[in-house]
Amino acid sequence: MSGYVDAHHHIWRQADLPWLVGPMQPRIFGPYEPIRRDYPIEEYLADVAGNGVTQSVYVQTNWAKDGFEDEAAWVQRTADEHGFPHAIVAYADLAVDDARPQFDRLARYPLVRGVRMQLHWHDNPLYRFASAPDVCNAPKIRANIARLADYGWSFDLQVFAGQMDGAAALAESCPTVTFILQHAGMLEDLSPAGREQWRAGMQRLAACRNVVSKLSGLGTFIRRNDPVHVAAVVRETIAMFGAERCLFGSNFPIEKLWTDYCALVAAYEDALHGLDKHAQAQVMGETARQVYRLR
Repeated sequence: MSGYVDAHHHIWRQADLPWLVGPMQPRIFGPYEPIRRDYPIEEYLADVAGNGVTQSVYVQTNWAKDGFEDEAAWVQRTADEHGFPHAIVAYADLAVDDARPQFDRLARYPLVRGVRMQLHWHDNPLYRFASAPDVCNAPKIRANIARLADYGWSFDLQVFAGQMDGAAALAESCPTVTFILQHAGMLEDLSPAGREQWRAGMQRLAACRNVVSKLSGLGTFIRRNDPVHVAAVVRETIAMFGAERCLFGSNFPIEKLWTDYCALVAAYEDALHGLDKHAQAQVMGETARQVYRLR
């Protein structure tokens, strides 16, 4: 296959990321010394060379909150100079009374297609980002996500299995907003009970027609590129959502901690083996082009 869209990658400057400067901070993906440095667009393009990537989507990387516009501006300049990436998922603080002033600032940058504010919460503090498990039910967050529809923007949704009922209710409350579920729901508990909880939550989300699933970050909790694990998650997710509501994302350079881009793509190609060519093309590009409105 060729003509991929990488719908989840990051480029960054170390100086702009609080978690990459100062003392090493625990992160959900484990020790990160090899990527504790600049990851410029030139390195990303070298990583993807020869793998058929024709377009990509940048997803915010947790700059300091008050630098949300600076991040979008820097990525827009990068795209203007290099032709990559082709869309931006920016950050906005959705816990404020009205996020529209932030949205108006982000709207100055033509590649902005959506917003991500990470809502995931877990009993394990190392896996925790949000301040509470039921943040999807917060009235201010719901109201601000609903306002994304006025801008034609999507919301990149990041939650764990235990939060999926609330996430589905959030999606149902904002029917004109497209929700892109990060990392296929972040399956972290691989026990039979953990898999069943994830499966039940994913089925609840799949019933919301405005939710699509991003097949990305599947090495996060196992710290390796395991084609068997990738295939299991990818095939179950596609069975629930359909290929037309699934999209590939590399999560580079995070996954670069344990694999290279060629091996990562090969794992996904193996996982898609058996689907017809149309379905494969949807997962590896067409769904992303639609939901992120790529030109």
